[in-house]
Amino acid sequence: MGFANKRFPVSSTKNCMTVVYLALGSNVGNREENLREAERRLRQLGVTVKRASSIYETAPVDYLDQPWFLNSVLQAETDLAPQDLLRRMREIESAMGSKKPFAKGPRLIDLDILLYGDETITTPDLQVPHARMLERLFVLVPLAEIAPTYRHPSWQGSVAEVLQKTPDRSEVRKHVRKSDPGSL
Repeated sequence: MGFANKRFPVSSTKNCMTVVYLALGSNVGNREENLREAERRLRQLGVTVKRASSIYETAPVDYLDQPWFLNSVLQAETDLAPQDLLRRMREIESAMGSKKPFAKGPRLIDLDILLYGDETITTPDLQVPHARMLERLFVLVPLAEIAPTYRHPSWQGSVAEVLQKTPDRSEVRKHVRKSDPGSL
């Protein structure tokens, strides 16, 4: 009897969840509400938020003539492939009315994939780990709060160790929440 007539269980990767770290930032409008709304919309996509950093108020980097940002980092799980997650995050930005008139400029909401499991991804529209994240306090401070010991295979140390070595000296301070401390 050959194997052709036997039925073997088929393993499904559909429910395979990957741990991701996502950055959220806003410096236009009600910045705190923008972050909360983006997190709510991510949850609607099936992104399961496991941990959220504090919200940090951060000085602009690169293009300095703009309002300060509110930034946070989420640790989440998703079964979306990296490109699908990125596409859906861009859809959230668009649906919320965010426009990016120029690189590094003001924005209502900015969503970025920092890490997707331990993967290294380089495509024209996605780089994971996120480009220059190890040089940016506005990413490293909230990431170190929720994942200080995380170490990507391409890094020379953990998040906390990289944070200590980064040359970025821009100002980052904890934001005092105006509302429900149980949300983002």
